[in-house]
Amino acid sequence: MLRYFLLFAILLTVLLEVTFYIVVSSTAEAQARVRISHAGNEVASLFYSPNNDFKISAEMREYRKEGINFYLLSEEGNIILPIGYEVDNDDISDLSVIISELDGVDEGGSVIFAENDSLVYAKRVPYAGQNTYITAYYSMRILKGSMRVMVLYLVIIGVIVLLVAGLISFSASQKLSDGLKNLSMTAVRFSKGDFDVNFANAEYQELADLSDTLNSVRDEVKKSEDFQREILANVSHDLKTPLTMIKAYASMIREISGDNPEKRDKHLQVIIDEADRLTGLVNDVLNVSKVTSNMDEINFKVFNLTEFLYGIINKFEYLQETQGYTFMVDIDANLYTRADEEKIGQVIYNLLGNAVNYTGEDKTVYISLKKDLQEDRIKLKIRDMGKGIAKDELAEIWNRYYRVKENHSRPVKGTGLGLNIVKIILKNHSFDFGADSELGKGSTFWIDFPAVPEEIENV
Repeated sequence: MLRYFLLFAILLTVLLEVTFYIVVSSTAEAQARVRISHAGNEVASLFYSPNNDFKISAEMREYRKEGINFYLLSEEGNIILPIGYEVDNDDISDLSVIISELDGVDEGGSVIFAENDSLVYAKRVPYAGQNTYITAYYSMRILKGSMRVMVLYLVIIGVIVLLVAGLISFSASQKLSDGLKNLSMTAVRFSKGDFDVNFANAEYQELADLSDTLNSVRDEVKKSEDFQREILANVSHDLKTPLTMIKAYASMIREISGDNPEKRDKHLQVIIDEADRLTGLVNDVLNVSKVTSNMDEINFKVFNLTEFLYGIINKFEYLQETQGYTFMVDIDANLYTRADEEKIGQVIYNLLGNAVNYTGEDKTVYISLKKDLQEDRIKLKIRDMGKGIAKDELAEIWNRYYRVKENHSRPVKGTGLGLNIVKIILKNHSFDFGADSELGKGSTFWIDFPAVPEEIENV
């Protein structure tokens, strides 16, 4: 880790210093170009006014103090202005070079180019009835010397930065490795079944977050045995529902409908259906991990949702006859949808059983199935008149093993998996669903089904 950190520090330092050098040098040259362009245009403008020789010479002398040397050259390349200054002709560009640079420039235009460590400004101007060339030279030697000094300073700063980075990285790597070793040893103890371990490390935020996560995992694992005991207890209650229905309808056949073929067949069909449901409940518990991991196959088909819903409601008829429940239905006729019929039946069973569990003392459950003509959707709503669910708990009811804190006295109790399985199945279908509730006014669970035409039922 130390090696990689130092390599990163070296690369970053070199990159920053090279970038800084390029930016500073290019910026300095750009500013020099702006400066010489401004000075050249200002002096050149004086040549377009008569009798300005004195002012031109004065301006040239002023700019010379700033390091910009102006010269007015004739067509033969001789120096016309300034007068009285000794000039090294090697410092002045050859006229042919100037003419070449101005070639292609519009009339009255100027050009700036680099030559012999200097920036050169050139422009054609009229003077004493002849074509002349105003030139300005700005030496870049001082700037380049300053840049060399700056490079030396950057190298010194880079070495210091690398030394400091090395010390910091060594210290940080030691602290990080110590923290990781501590977490590793604690994890080994945890893997051997010591659930009293505590993952503690606050040296770095990332390790602190990891410690919190591992502590949460530890707490969840410690709860697993309690969950196992709870799920066994809940499953036993959940299995009582179909067993109670089977027993109730068997008694009804013996005592009431034994001699009535129509009723007997109806009650026998309920027993068969509830036996199938009993098998489904067992499979739900055994296969809930499979469902959760989205391995459960969805077999889509088009079916009559209205008739299907009535069939499920009819299987709860014994609750009306033996325990005084009332099912208020408002269902549109002949509504078709496309879904996995078996799994949607499991969803509706769970929601109806949940409503029976939690409805109020009037033992009334409201069921509606309505089609939205505008959006071509079907909405199923199942409402109980119970105590309702607090807002802070409403989002949690879909989680596995979660059960609302309020006690309920209904004989049908869940495994704590019912609404979680509902959520998984509906998500696998990509159906919208949810729950609305208000304390003291009951809860409404809803599902949004796609509506399909009856004509494609057998397609």
